[in-house]
Amino acid sequence: MKEKEKIYFVSDLHLGVPTYADSLVREKLFVKWLDEIKEDATSLYLMGDVFDFWFEYKHSIPKYFTRLFGKLAELSDFGIPIYYFTGNHDMWVFSYFEEELNIKVHHQPIELNVDGNLFFIGHGDGLGPRDRAYKIMKYFFRSRLCQFLFAWIHPNIGIGLANFWSKSSRNNNAAKDTKHHWEEEWLLIYSKAKLEEKHYDYFIFGHRHLPLDITLNEKSRYINLGDWIVYFSYAVYENGQLTLKYYDKTNS
Repeated sequence: MKEKEKIYFVSDLHLGVPTYADSLVREKLFVKWLDEIKEDATSLYLMGDVFDFWFEYKHSIPKYFTRLFGKLAELSDFGIPIYYFTGNHDMWVFSYFEEELNIKVHHQPIELNVDGNLFFIGHGDGLGPRDRAYKIMKYFFRSRLCQFLFAWIHPNIGIGLANFWSKSSRNNNAAKDTKHHWEEEWLLIYSKAKLEEKHYDYFIFGHRHLPLDITLNEKSRYINLGDWIVYFSYAVYENGQLTLKYYDKTNS
């Protein structure tokens, strides 16, 4: 039995950018964090965009990330359940994680009941009002036709194109990711709308790249996990309380 049981939530590492060297530094830091939580983690939720791009071809996957996969396999073999939520940069996760690492993959938000507290969790892309263009694009990208067509592109070309597109998208949205816009905070609007239908104690999302802990009413909170690019933030649920925390890089 573990002396302390904790549930960890983390998102938006975007491994692979901006350069291999920079990504490797963050990957090693994240692996160090995983090693530290191994002794008290009850479960681990990877909430999307762990990779800046991911596509599983029939006989190949993107290279790199060996340290991360090795540590996730170790945690999984150690008996820690791991759950992966696909994001807008890694929506083409299929069966590899479940078959090789025993990681349960979710492509949509889910409800989670822990100690009588009800969570609504997901990556967060495509939720809330507006952003219709992205929602249409996401629908197409997740279609079997799009996946079939992309699979026929040689990985050297396909991954190169995807990385270019991902970089362009990230650069276009960089300014938005650094500020909290109350009137346009789509996931906050979405959470408030969900509360009108049903009570949730916690809403947990990634995608936004900005650590946020907002009280929705006297019993409900909205948590955004931030990222592991600028903030190195995560959330932990322990003893009935959810806390947004920051990893101390100075100890690495």
